[in-house]
Amino acid sequence: MGKIKKKNEKKADKLSVDTSEDSNSKISSVSASPTEELPPPSPKVVSEDQPAKTEESPTAVPTIVPSPTLYEESFLTQVIIERYEGELVHGLYEGEGVAYYKDGNVYRGSFSEGLMHGKGTYTWADGVLYEGQFCKNKPMGHGIYKWPNGSRYEGQVNEGIRHGTGIYISSDQQFSYVGEWYMGKRHGKGVMYYDSEETSWYEGDWVHNNKEGWGVQCFKSGNLYEGQWKNNKLHGMGRMRWIISNEEYIGQWENGIQNGHGTHTWFLKRVPGSQYSLRNEYVGNFVNGQRHGHGQYFYANGAMYDGDWHNNKKHGMGKFVFKNGRIYVGEFAKDQISEYPNFKYDRVNTPDLSGIRTQSPGGAGILTSSPTNSGIPSLAGSYIELDITSLLNTFPENERSEELKQVEYGILRNLTWLKKTYKYYSSLGNENCFDNAFLMTKLQFWRFLKDCKFHHHNLTLSGMDRILAGNENPEEVHSPYATILLRTFLTYIVYLSYHITREENPGKKVSLVDCFSNIMAQNILPNSCNVKGLLFHEAQKTEYAMSYIDKCWDIYKSFCQENASPPYEPTMTMRRFVWMMNDFKIKNQDLTVTKIVEILAEDDPAVHNGKEINLELELTFLEFFEALFGCAITYVTDELLSQSLSELPQSEQSQLSVTDEIPEDVTDHGLDHPQLNKSDYVMLEQDLINALKTNEKRSPPLPFQSTKKLQRKGATDKWFHQINIFFLNVFFPAYEHLEELKAEIPKNKMRQAEQARLQQIKEEEEARLKALKAEEEAKKIEQMEIERASVVNEDMQTSKDQTDDNKSAQDLLTNKDDISIPPSTASTKKTAAAGKKKKK
Repeated sequence: MGKIKKKNEKKADKLSVDTSEDSNSKISSVSASPTEELPPPSPKVVSEDQPAKTEESPTAVPTIVPSPTLYEESFLTQVIIERYEGELVHGLYEGEGVAYYKDGNVYRGSFSEGLMHGKGTYTWADGVLYEGQFCKNKPMGHGIYKWPNGSRYEGQVNEGIRHGTGIYISSDQQFSYVGEWYMGKRHGKGVMYYDSEETSWYEGDWVHNNKEGWGVQCFKSGNLYEGQWKNNKLHGMGRMRWIISNEEYIGQWENGIQNGHGTHTWFLKRVPGSQYSLRNEYVGNFVNGQRHGHGQYFYANGAMYDGDWHNNKKHGMGKFVFKNGRIYVGEFAKDQISEYPNFKYDRVNTPDLSGIRTQSPGGAGILTSSPTNSGIPSLAGSYIELDITSLLNTFPENERSEELKQVEYGILRNLTWLKKTYKYYSSLGNENCFDNAFLMTKLQFWRFLKDCKFHHHNLTLSGMDRILAGNENPEEVHSPYATILLRTFLTYIVYLSYHITREENPGKKVSLVDCFSNIMAQNILPNSCNVKGLLFHEAQKTEYAMSYIDKCWDIYKSFCQENASPPYEPTMTMRRFVWMMNDFKIKNQDLTVTKIVEILAEDDPAVHNGKEINLELELTFLEFFEALFGCAITYVTDELLSQSLSELPQSEQSQLSVTDEIPEDVTDHGLDHPQLNKSDYVMLEQDLINALKTNEKRSPPLPFQSTKKLQRKGATDKWFHQINIFFLNVFFPAYEHLEELKAEIPKNKMRQAEQARLQQIKEEEEARLKALKAEEEAKKIEQMEIERASVVNEDMQTSKDQTDDNKSAQDLLTNKDDISIPPSTASTKKTAAAGKKKKK
């Protein structure tokens, strides 16, 4: 009979999870105006001693409270089966059947050799149900647990325990967990949602039901923390953002409290007429959530304190730099200057420092008069100083002062429009900036120059960069990330105006103000703030396109070559762009070489010069980047678009068109990590990711750090699919393949050199062996010749001896009759002749 195991009782596993509720804190609100010089607000402290539901204050902080019960899996019973309905083979349960147990449990499903094996459903007497795969009486594989109160688990199961990847949803649908499990506990990567609207969640590492490692938590108030965790508390390096109070802390945490070195920033909305972000910022040591030790406090109005702190107050030796540049160095006590305990700051105007021992910024001694500003007065009352010394040096010395004054007046007449233009272009791609502060980059400046048709004056953007470069590092001359202040923006316009006017009127004496006024009238006023091109034309597309900028900048730099003229910076020509596309083999019947040239020439009249085409013109990164978008729209046809989308897995296709809500009927495809679908947090998350890139300790990649959210935003727009397919499926893989081939070139050369060396050694060895063999053959032939010569000599000697004998015998016969030879002598001679003959 089929028997099954039992655990004596089913017990609830009250797994501790964190909620998203916020509570009152030890933080004072920030209400200072941008010009006020206030004592710094207190830091944020994340505490656990607050109730779960409290009324949120503007500076409320997240609270960690106990979580609802997450039920443990029920184990199978070990009692005798009272009744069985189904097939029997050799007396054992086999095939489909129903087993009724004495304690009321019921199993319906497949049996094999008397054991539950295959797909089935096990129902306990108290209503707990398991439906899924069984293996030899044990729930194994994929399964679904359902509890009587409505809680549900679907995912991988090992011996009846949640183990692997799965999703848990509580009975009231308020809590859900999607991720990895280990022996019934949340362990590994996972996402916990704390409400049905999915506005409060944690995504990151888990260790035995505790948040531990790296993770991101978004609280119900919108506050966001990204960083390290330990035992469900903020611990290690991390970043917290308080949305309501507009604050941020980046630094060390210990048991949920700021401890160690960190930076706490209080953001203030930028007021009209100002250029920079307004913020109070403390950089230094924290102890138990308070500024304690050494630290620097930067006020929004420009003042700064650098010195010792004690329990959030300036206490000890320190240096205070007032907003007018005057400096006090001395001892502080309880936030006041010890020497002048009654001195109070004027929160709006520069304080009267006549009775205080202060120094000038250079530390030259005691001064009682304030420095005099010079330059162009702005609408906010500050001064904008131009840096046009090198231009003024081209004029006679007695004219320089007048030239500077007149050009400052010219700028002042147009300052309102220029500031509006600066703000407009610096905000391109930054519509959701966190602190409403915009600083123009070189990429945006290039767009301004092209929109205002500066390049129509027989001057490329790269040539303008060289004019404005000065002593800049050649590697940074054409960097799209370089930042440009408002005064630098105005200075650049003056430089370019003078250069263009002088080149168009050689030999004619021109003044700076005339040059500036001509460019304003002909180029800037009629054309500025009318964005052209493919990158900044639509805000949503710009936001999506920026996700590819870093990779494309790396590719651009790899194909640049050193310029032949100073400052010898790396540049790219249109010809090299065409060659690059050819090397990548990115071409079809629509994207031909002719079409690529048309894309490059679309906004550059210098490309077509009558009947000739000039491909030696240089491309800045903006022109390179926009040319790639033009190629993408042309290359990815409707047919290729349909083919690429059809090749995606079904789960990937669904991400392009469905929302991120957890489906009620969870299937295998529902085990992917669902993402937050609130558009208010999309840019907040991206801000967080970009800012943490500059930290010394880089966070591991998180599931939401991809472009899938932006893909969903533009799912109905064909343009987004074309750009995605071109860059991810065509352009980037082609570049990587080419880089792999380039990496193989030195290896191939080394292999070829090694093969040549081995071949040379082989040939030398073969030559040596051949020479040795020839030498042996020669020696053998020589030995044979010697032996042959010896035999010949012996034959010749023998023949000579025989001839001599014959002659002697003949002589004897001739003289026989005349000379009587004694018998003994004749006998001796005969014996000797016989001996010689025998020897022969």
